[in-house]
Amino acid sequence: MSNIWDHDPETGEIIEEAKANLGEYSVSEIASALKRTLEDRFGHVRVRGEISGFKGPSASGHCYFCIKDEAARLDAVIWRGSFGRLRTKLQEGLEVIATGKITSYPMKSNYQIIVENIEPAGAGALMALLEERKRRLAAEGLFDPARKRPIPYLPKLIGVVTSPTGAVIRDILHRLNDRFPRHVMVWPVRVQGDTCAAEVAAAIAGFNAMARKPDVIIVARGGGSLEDLWGFNEEAVVRAAAASAIPVISAVGHETDTTLIDHAADLRAPTPTAAAEMAVPVRADLMADLARLDARAQGGLRRCMDDRHTRVKSASRALPRPDELLALVRQRFDSASGRLVQALKANTRDHGARLNRVAPRLSLAPLRAVIANERRSLDLSGRRAAQALTRLVAFSRQRFDGVAKLADSLSYKSVLRRGFALVRNESGQPVHAAASVKPWQPLRLEFADGEVQVREDSPKQGRLL
Repeated sequence: MSNIWDHDPETGEIIEEAKANLGEYSVSEIASALKRTLEDRFGHVRVRGEISGFKGPSASGHCYFCIKDEAARLDAVIWRGSFGRLRTKLQEGLEVIATGKITSYPMKSNYQIIVENIEPAGAGALMALLEERKRRLAAEGLFDPARKRPIPYLPKLIGVVTSPTGAVIRDILHRLNDRFPRHVMVWPVRVQGDTCAAEVAAAIAGFNAMARKPDVIIVARGGGSLEDLWGFNEEAVVRAAAASAIPVISAVGHETDTTLIDHAADLRAPTPTAAAEMAVPVRADLMADLARLDARAQGGLRRCMDDRHTRVKSASRALPRPDELLALVRQRFDSASGRLVQALKANTRDHGARLNRVAPRLSLAPLRAVIANERRSLDLSGRRAAQALTRLVAFSRQRFDGVAKLADSLSYKSVLRRGFALVRNESGQPVHAAASVKPWQPLRLEFADGEVQVREDSPKQGRLL
């Protein structure tokens, strides 16, 4: 290739145009080439930095923000489908580790990372996120001690939200059987992983929606790291525990582990085994307490009865004797009975004198007239009653004769008088078919004028003895 010389009209200098035969590219070709170079060179990467400019999903559901450190910043995009699968709630200033693909956006000549997954960068970031979420939920009153309810003393049905295959459920069942056996209903969930929070929240809500609800719910999991227990720090689980109409015991992790569900639950247990101990009393201790209370009640009753007996006995000494109580009454009765005889005699004499004074003026004529009038009325009523009775008897006899004739015409005896016979077995039951008669079976034939005893000789021949 030869060099091409050109003259600059302004300066008069001779300019050497090197490689004037280079090919031309469009802007789109350059942008596409750079995009392929970035994607081929880096592919999938993990980038650590702080979230900046996060404003939540746009109208399309995609999220646009930056990941920065102290020296640079990188544009980031999370598509709507990936955003819905994220376990970590994004927020401004959170230090994260983003996993995705480096590419470019030709319309702005920018390079960016298409984020597929994002997680807090270490325990420090998780703790910061946890503290911020704790403050926000506490401000809503979800952790208020005033809303916590007491655990039933002796629940009939206990609901347990945990993994059905781990040692936790075995420890709970074993402890319940040792202390006070109760009915247990297990709602199986994953206690770690992406679906843990959704399953635990759904289990708590499911127990509350049942027709036969448990009396208490135990949410249990064994110990683990902060990341392992993170599902129990999710808002869905905290809100489900706070909204539960059934008292909730939180038993997540070991004694030193604390999750947000511990603050929203009605009672926190340091371990799943301790949750079983908090849910039910010790049956043997309860029986012993009942025995002691019964003994105290019996002793108190005896002492009360003894005290009442002593008080009644003491009070009885101050009462007068029965003879003394009745002496005055008897004396008054004797005095009154003596006066009664004299008073009766005087009263009789007084009434006799009054009768003697009015006797001459008394006459039986008005009384006899009244009696005669009443007798005439009675005779008239008697004659009317006799006539009515005679007519009633005649009418009733006429009806009876009609009914008797109808009954006689409907009786089977009228059929017998026309030459038919009624066949009965030895117990007096009518025989309706020849097939029901057994060989040598005794039979009774009833005619209009009496009965005849017969015996079946042969059902095939139909002869009678």
